[in-house]
Amino acid sequence: MQNDQLLPHLYRTEYRKIIAVLARRFGFEHIQIAEDIASDTFLLASETWTSDKVPANPAAWLYTVAKNKARDYLKHNAIFKEKVSGPVIAASSVTGEADIDLSEENIKDSQLQMMFAICQPVIAPEAQIGLALRILCGFGIDEIADAFLSNKETINKRLFRAKEKLREQNIKIAFPQNKEINQRLETVLLTLYLLFNEGYYSVSSNTNLRKELCLEAMRLNYLLLENKTTDLPIVNALFSLMCFHASRFDARIDKDGEMIIYDEQDTSLWNDELISRGTNYLIRASRGDQLTRYHLEAAIAYWHTQKQDSAEKWESILQLYNKLLILEYSPMAALNRTYALAKANGKEKAITEAEKLTQLTGSHLYHTLLGYLYTAIDNEKALQHLHQALKLAKTTTEKNRIRKNMKALN
Repeated sequence: MQNDQLLPHLYRTEYRKIIAVLARRFGFEHIQIAEDIASDTFLLASETWTSDKVPANPAAWLYTVAKNKARDYLKHNAIFKEKVSGPVIAASSVTGEADIDLSEENIKDSQLQMMFAICQPVIAPEAQIGLALRILCGFGIDEIADAFLSNKETINKRLFRAKEKLREQNIKIAFPQNKEINQRLETVLLTLYLLFNEGYYSVSSNTNLRKELCLEAMRLNYLLLENKTTDLPIVNALFSLMCFHASRFDARIDKDGEMIIYDEQDTSLWNDELISRGTNYLIRASRGDQLTRYHLEAAIAYWHTQKQDSAEKWESILQLYNKLLILEYSPMAALNRTYALAKANGKEKAITEAEKLTQLTGSHLYHTLLGYLYTAIDNEKALQHLHQALKLAKTTTEKNRIRKNMKALN
């Protein structure tokens, strides 16, 4: 790796490890100190590393500097000594080492505990995702703002309010007790699910960023799978779902960053290794008798990775959507079901079902689907819906896709 790429790469991979360990050590009450120490560590690296002075082991250099800075802070800040570090300084006075453990095992434990600490119902889902991106994934504020199609000021305020709320609620950075694990895990998995969706269904034209959001969600999910306590069927089901979706990532976007609809995807671009992994984790998810939305969505995604366009495929997808809507209804799932209904039983039946979803009339996706369903049945109506979709679409990417559909009809 070239030197000009080394530090940004290390910031992404090592900042999140350092901040997780320091934040776990200091707690949410002093998380700003942890962030400052981690940031100062990379600032020093940027000031001292030159093309001929890069350390032989850059990551170890960063860990050593971070530990030294944390140790110095613990020793010299009287308030911190009294409230946080007193017992640790006393206990470690023989070795002169502060309790800052940057071993691989402690890093994983810290990230896992931080995941549960961040994913709290007391803060909004977008704040949970933002904190996860910042603390657990090492994303910069600019990148988070891009992911949310927002600006730095808004993101900084959102993260500040979220951390204040966690402090006010006295949230501890610790692994939950066994009796709490299922309840707490539900919020963690929802945050990871939303984080993955932010990348997979994002309207941002930054394809590299979109991929990274998905990969980070998968990495955090895998941390849960590596822990015996959280290696549960529901966690395997979500990871399976992510694998199946990620397998088609490269086929969903064209060279201009625009979405390619499912029927037009180049199946040779689907990732067979990820499909195989998704299948394996879906089998692991079948242990026990728990059936969740993640199980059903993973099964739907599995059938979408089957390249043969068979009646069995679309009937299976349709029946899975039926079960999903009974288990946990959502208008968007009902809208997706109508596409499967069209493929399985024809467009006429799908139109009847789609037009019942009146709560979605303000969504461009609703009108885009009806434009597709009416095509070749009533092209005038198809154009009417596409015109309405164009009015409601918010991004250039979405609008360009709708215009292509309209051009095809004309």
